Amino acid sequence: MKAVGVIGGSGVYKLEGFNIVAEHEVSTPFGTPSDKIFEAEYNGNKFYFLPRHGRNHSYLPHEVNYRANIFALKKLGVEVIVSVSAVGSLKEEHNPTTFVLPDQFIDWTKGKRERTFFGNGIVAHVSTAEPICKELQSRLAKFCDELELKYHRGGSYICIEGPQFSSKAESAIYRSFGADVIGMTNVPESYLAKEAGMSYATVAMVTDYDCWKEEHCTVEEIMKVMHQNNAAAQQLLLKVLPDLYTNPINVIKENAGGIMTPKERMTEEQKQWIEVLVK
Repeated sequence: MKAVGVIGGSGVYKLEGFNIVAEHEVSTPFGTPSDKIFEAEYNGNKFYFLPRHGRNHSYLPHEVNYRANIFALKKLGVEVIVSVSAVGSLKEEHNPTTFVLPDQFIDWTKGKRERTFFGNGIVAHVSTAEPICKELQSRLAKFCDELELKYHRGGSYICIEGPQFSSKAESAIYRSFGADVIGMTNVPESYLAKEAGMSYATVAMVTDYDCWKEEHCTVEEIMKVMHQNNAAAQQLLLKVLPDLYTNPINVIKENAGGIMTPKERMTEEQKQWIEVLVK
């Protein structure tokens, strides 16, 4: 297996316990990633880390250049991505400090985000029926068990545009869909990882009950939960990341077969970045 990468969300801006050995400024045909990509070392293995919103939390969810982020990681050789994201809960049983390992996404964004690498003369259709790598999800669940973390395996993550949180009416609609958690970043990130032939799974860290539950929650309380979640997430990463080298998962690529446009009809530049996606 090639390299393992982590995309950190709100509250997770670095890999703790890992030795940072380099920072990579990666150019892509799709613009600039959210930040330089940190190269970390742990027990002789190499990992890459990218703060989704930038190391200083500079980008709103719809401002994140998801295509550049995913492409840059793939260009560095990353084939497996663990995504860490702060979310709100849409179900009573997913209380704050619970980790949810979703296996489905619902796209409720408003069209501001570039959500495919293809277009401009290249036609491709890549299935996102199973956007999460089940083997990677199982590995995360295994170490949640070992660390005795509160978690739920499975369920749906609904992604809204943001940056505002939901109204109560909207929250009630999302609950009627049967969604488990609500966030603002995992679409199109997860779908782009699928287009790039990468294994992707999310650790969705619950901070609050969105606004459907009649329960007052102060900013201070949410920040306290985020701090607890971050500490638990770092413990989980210290366990799961080295294991992904010791016991590599089988990366199943479904992207190359979805490209409909003949290679001879592509420009030289297009051939180059297609080669990065399908390698």
